Amino acid sequence: MKKFMLALLSIVTVLGLSSCAAATQDASAQGSSGGMIGMIAVYAVILIGMYFLFVRPSSKKKKEEEALRESLEIGDEIITIGGITGRVVSIKDDDSFILETGPDRTRILFQKWALSSIVTEKALAEPKSDKKKDDKEKKKAEEK
Repeated sequence: MKKFMLALLSIVTVLGLSSCAAATQDASAQGSSGGMIGMIAVYAVILIGMYFLFVRPSSKKKKEEEALRESLEIGDEIITIGGITGRVVSIKDDDSFILETGPDRTRILFQKWALSSIVTEKALAEPKSDKKKDDKEKKKAEEK
């Protein structure tokens, strides 16, 4: 989808610039400002396209990452951006947390921005949904 939008944006840019050059020559000969409005419209379309291709997805990703950091709880199994896995033991007020790793229970202090993903939520969410389905199937079987 991004490749398609980028190709479309480049085509509009090329067509817009060529038509703007022709319109500018015509406008200078005729003295009208119709070519200038067309040129502004093309640049507006380019800016809007760039917003939807680059700015909006990155801000959406930042919001998702912030929500992930805020949902961190004690006892969650997590993976850091460095690949270290462990269980959250403590969460500090200064945007940091203590992670317990390995069989010897080594504790390491990390900043919240180092959080990559929370494994516990995914593991707990799937069995609950399967359990509800199993319960519904059992009730249907009992009714028959």
